[in-house]
Amino acid sequence: MPYPYVLLSAAVSLDGYLDDTTPERLLLSSRADFDRVDEVRASVDAILIGAGTIRADNPRLLVNSPERRASRVAAGLPPYPLKVTVSGSGDLDPAANFWHTGGEKVVYTTEEGAERVRTLGIAADAVALGPELDWRRLLEHLHDVRGVRRLMVEGGGTVHTQLLRQGLADELQLVLAPLFVGDPHAPRLFGPGGYQGGRLRLLETRRIEDVVLNRYEPTAPGAGPLSVAADRHWLALACALAADCPPSRTAFSVGAVIVAADGTELARGHSREAGDPVVHAEEAALAKLDPADPRLSTATVYSSLEPCAHRSSRPAPCTRLILDAGVRRVVTAWREPNTFVTEADGSGLLAAQGVDVLVLPEYEERAKDPNGHLLRDR
Repeated sequence: MPYPYVLLSAAVSLDGYLDDTTPERLLLSSRADFDRVDEVRASVDAILIGAGTIRADNPRLLVNSPERRASRVAAGLPPYPLKVTVSGSGDLDPAANFWHTGGEKVVYTTEEGAERVRTLGIAADAVALGPELDWRRLLEHLHDVRGVRRLMVEGGGTVHTQLLRQGLADELQLVLAPLFVGDPHAPRLFGPGGYQGGRLRLLETRRIEDVVLNRYEPTAPGAGPLSVAADRHWLALACALAADCPPSRTAFSVGAVIVAADGTELARGHSREAGDPVVHAEEAALAKLDPADPRLSTATVYSSLEPCAHRSSRPAPCTRLILDAGVRRVVTAWREPNTFVTEADGSGLLAAQGVDVLVLPEYEERAKDPNGHLLRDR
């Protein structure tokens, strides 16, 4: 199921702390950065914080700028984004600022927690996710029921850690403040075990008064049949590569990327690359790698169109090339239509050999774009 774009936002000290242990909240951002955060809040459909942040900081979580609120209203949006919190127990203070400022609120909780929220008379919609909290179900509900397309997550550290560990964060906006906390009892951005999802890609570095904003994108593919945010980023790249293909009346334009388990891009390719009129995208990418590369066994192949199961131009179809390379995971945007091969089912062939095959249909239109002339001719 499609999820919202999940943007994590946090400010930390130079030694990685979110706060100190004094009763007053430690202000890590500068005035200009607080205004930047307000701008980001105004740009999203919902803002999420954990119940622990409500207890510790008692935030209002508002768009403070009247001009930004007016711009939202002019665009047909409510003045404030939906305010979201997560609590397994439902043990929340009904007098907290969170419930009495801004617009609509929703609590995602367990079945038991939902009963407690209703008993406490908290001014919010209580959504039970089942006997335990489930982040994927939460994101699906926000997307499908609440219409949330962009979700800003402002903490705390436990929430950030869980979303990153499960591969559900699309972006991390991390502000680095020029001070040290140095207290082992103070809250950190990541707890024991931290984040073990490989390297993140740096998208932007920006100085804002005396703090520095770093924007990162997770790159490590998922494992098994569940998709993660990085799968969407890599599949989008594969779809973009398809636009580089010389157009053809007898073959699809396809892009492919091969990515190691730690998020390292191993190779990329596209149909009819380098003047070869019959080379396929996956074939072009695999040809750039040593067949003995040990990273292939845990790599993911991203292809804008499912790998071919039959072809007449070369002895081996792309499904056979993928299996021979030892790749056990494939993510694609579009099942092959019957334009050239009837009921090709490359995905089924791979799955029958134990390969995890994911189809992300929300990228199908992007995969079709460079093939519009073929689809119109049908």
